[in-house]
Amino acid sequence: MAMQTEFKAVPDQNDLATIERDLRFHPSTTTSPSVLNPEQVAQFNKYGYVKGIPVYSPTEIASIRSYFDELLAKVVAAGGDSYSISSAHLKFGRVWDMLTHKKIVAAVSDILGPNVVGWGSHFFCKMPGDGKAVAWHQDASYWPLSPSKAVTAWLAVDDADVENGCMRFVAGSHHHGHMTFRPSNPAEHNVLNQTIDNPFQYGHEVIDDMAAGQISLHSDLLLHGSEANNSTRRRCGLTLRYAAADVHAYMDWNQKGVLVSGADASGHWANRPRPTVDFPA
Repeated sequence: MAMQTEFKAVPDQNDLATIERDLRFHPSTTTSPSVLNPEQVAQFNKYGYVKGIPVYSPTEIASIRSYFDELLAKVVAAGGDSYSISSAHLKFGRVWDMLTHKKIVAAVSDILGPNVVGWGSHFFCKMPGDGKAVAWHQDASYWPLSPSKAVTAWLAVDDADVENGCMRFVAGSHHHGHMTFRPSNPAEHNVLNQTIDNPFQYGHEVIDDMAAGQISLHSDLLLHGSEANNSTRRRCGLTLRYAAADVHAYMDWNQKGVLVSGADASGHWANRPRPTVDFPA
């Protein structure tokens, strides 16, 4: 099969419905974590998230922010927007470097175990006053992966707080399996296309406010979303997606994979090399 560099960011729900997926939460069995502590692993199992994990120093994240500023300018000049930089690790070496960053990978491995692939990277950049929200949803609804052993590391490129539209979690909602959603309506100004109503029947709300350079981790089954950025400050985050290496990816999504820890015994994931460029041509 020829290698691909473009994939549907949001697969068709009719196609996903034809795939038998194990959408149960699989708790971490790690007993000696290397970056997280045992209490954080227990918190992830109970509530579905861990937040405020320091990764990049102020100097390092400032360099990443400058890189993103230039990348975004080039993407917008080519007709894209601040939400359209997806599967970026397949195209740009600096994003591949973030996907494979040792501390991020180690923290993810504390949840998923020693054998991990990174397969996704998407900038969610809310420009000042852009008015767009991310409705309550589960990542697993969008991903052709089984079993449900996947984690998102959300890297704060800018400081993220309530004022500029930081993420919010419904703690413990990952224990309720795959939930019924409805198509979003235009009045919601949703960046995505699904909405889960009445989210707080599944748990309590947690504000995922973070300083630039920190990450949070959340389960693919955890309900999460964010309000619009009505402030005068930008809110950029990079979502880095990981799965245990024994997860099966349908719709050729295994071609997105990079083995970031341990081994892929089945050879299912493509293990893509580092791109040689940092910007679009």
